[in-house]
Amino acid sequence: MPASISDIRLLLRVKQLPQSSHPRRVFITGGTGYLGSSLIPVLLERGHHVRGLVRPTSKGNLPSGSEVVSGDALTANSYKHLIRPSDTFIHLVGVSHPSPAKAAEFRAIDLVSASEAINAAADLGIAHFIYLSVAQPAPVMKAYVAVRAEAETLIRTRRLNATILRPWYVLGPGHNWPYALLPIYKVMEFLPFVSQSAKRLGLVTLEQMIMALVEAVESPVQGLRVVEVPEIRSAQNTPASEVTRQTA
Repeated sequence: MPASISDIRLLLRVKQLPQSSHPRRVFITGGTGYLGSSLIPVLLERGHHVRGLVRPTSKGNLPSGSEVVSGDALTANSYKHLIRPSDTFIHLVGVSHPSPAKAAEFRAIDLVSASEAINAAADLGIAHFIYLSVAQPAPVMKAYVAVRAEAETLIRTRRLNATILRPWYVLGPGHNWPYALLPIYKVMEFLPFVSQSAKRLGLVTLEQMIMALVEAVESPVQGLRVVEVPEIRSAQNTPASEVTRQTA
């Protein structure tokens, strides 16, 4: 899969950062998607080993340098035996271009794949599970938010050591239309009665999102960590210092 201009720019930035001193073995679902296809090259550049789950018909779509494994994200039994020796599991599967009209797909794809991944990771005792959720509560996209909230509840129920990232909308190639809303967001962030909501439901760039995911990989947590939009934005400068964090 050819790299986009934004991917190349991000890789050039990453090359200037100190190399990770604790390489992780990462298993990723959704590696051929909008975020996964940009994330994998960055993880590889930072010295991590990446194993990506793909359907048999999509083997050629995973970024080069990663290990390709075949399976169905909706059925953990098709890939559970392929997760080890990974110590980190990143779940990125989701319906593309979500909209209120796709409520049934959210439950059939997003929720089922997340449930299968969470249970597989818990059964195997995976050290760190990373889940792409969504900012909540939110005034719109209720079905989408509800599915993500259910998956978060399952993570807590299975007592996984996990990082949950909650972006609202990720700006990037093919996802540019909300740029026109940025001036409105800036104004709202300074209005006391809507400031907190504006920050929680703020827009993040693809680069910020990728760096936040890298930070999650390189800072495994004992317990549960929830990363909201302001923290995602702040992760763009350098990956996190490599220390294990603990939350209540």
